[in-house]
Amino acid sequence: MAFALLGAGTCAAQNPIVQTHYTADPAPVVYRDTLFLYVGCDEKDAPGNAYLMREYRLYTTTDMVNWTDHGAVLRTSAFAWSAGDASAAQCIGRDGKYYFYISSQNRVSPGSSIGVAVSDSPYGPFRDALGKGLVTNNMTTQAKHSWDDLDPTVAIDKDGQAWLYWGNGVCYKAKLNRDMVSLDGTIEATDKNDKNAFFGSFTEAPWVYERGGRYYMLYAANFPESIHYSIAESMAGPWKAAGVVMPLERGSNTNHPAIVDYKGHSYFFYHNDALPGGHSYCRSVCVEEFHYDADGTIPEMHMTDAGVQEGVGTLDPYRRTEAETMAWSEGVTTEMSPERGVFVCGIHNGDYIKLRDVDFGAAGTARFTAAASSRYHGGEIELRTDSLTGEVIGTLRVSYTGEWENWREFTTSVKSVGGVHDLFLVFKGRQPHELFYLDYWKMEKQN
Repeated sequence: MAFALLGAGTCAAQNPIVQTHYTADPAPVVYRDTLFLYVGCDEKDAPGNAYLMREYRLYTTTDMVNWTDHGAVLRTSAFAWSAGDASAAQCIGRDGKYYFYISSQNRVSPGSSIGVAVSDSPYGPFRDALGKGLVTNNMTTQAKHSWDDLDPTVAIDKDGQAWLYWGNGVCYKAKLNRDMVSLDGTIEATDKNDKNAFFGSFTEAPWVYERGGRYYMLYAANFPESIHYSIAESMAGPWKAAGVVMPLERGSNTNHPAIVDYKGHSYFFYHNDALPGGHSYCRSVCVEEFHYDADGTIPEMHMTDAGVQEGVGTLDPYRRTEAETMAWSEGVTTEMSPERGVFVCGIHNGDYIKLRDVDFGAAGTARFTAAASSRYHGGEIELRTDSLTGEVIGTLRVSYTGEWENWREFTTSVKSVGGVHDLFLVFKGRQPHELFYLDYWKMEKQN
């Protein structure tokens, strides 16, 4: 899949944060110095009136402007009971394990269910921890429809108690045992029209977290959906309606919220239909930086194309950088193989990848090396600084390698450059052929 975007005018944009795939239902979490963003993936050929989702993808960042694609870390096919729909999910770590809570229709026990997968690493691989649903539709009877067990969110309170919230049309909650794969006690429900608990009618997509000793629950309200929030002094509630986080905007019928603090900054994630070809069933994840008010309230926010403009780190070009690390791209997509992992493909003449805030250090010449393959005529990578039409500091020629799986390293010299710049990898070659695949690149200082 290759998206034809808007050309040079998009170079200042950061939203949507992924341009190579349709993504939805963002679930960020911080592990050590890295922000992990798990997302659902709307298939590119989804119809205009139904979801087509089969996998969960992972993107990571250490600077909030460059994102690395780790591919599909979990698929619905890992759950023998799943009917195949990869509805919203969230991953959380505890006691050295990582638990991935998903929602999907159940072909064994009719209706929607909450499942849980487990891994020793936040990168996966994840496996079904139970072989059945953790929550099945016969356990939740407050709603009159069968898809009320959707959109799990998990958080651990200040006393170490893990809580599971979820729901569509009804907001459910339950405690989790320390093993994180079994419920501790009964399931409780809050009616969607409880005006004390919810500002607007609760629809779905709860996101629960603690900050500064206060508990927050974001959720999608009404339909089409806007994002509202409630607050509480305890994860158990009672919840008090607080206000609107994001009003209804753009064309997607749904929205799905998440908030996380990272490196001293606060970020709000959501999705819309902003990619070319996007609609309510082909969505795209976006992010906005924000500041809490002095009393801890969340300000009302709006969707922007600009997104995060100030990063919280720089990219070191003298370390191996995966080609699927991007701040922005046009035309390209990514695929995954057992041998190479994730790599960039769909590369044609005029496509490009942008990287933000690349720190070249002291000025000096360098060598640029990239791993690539080409079944056709190959092509060139122009290395440009600061814009699509910026100075060319090097040109790498990628030649025919025989087959797509025949990977080689190619090297070229780079002009003297120093300081922090945006770096554009601009692809040139014969039309209409796909030029080459790209796996990784790195630089080496010469003086």
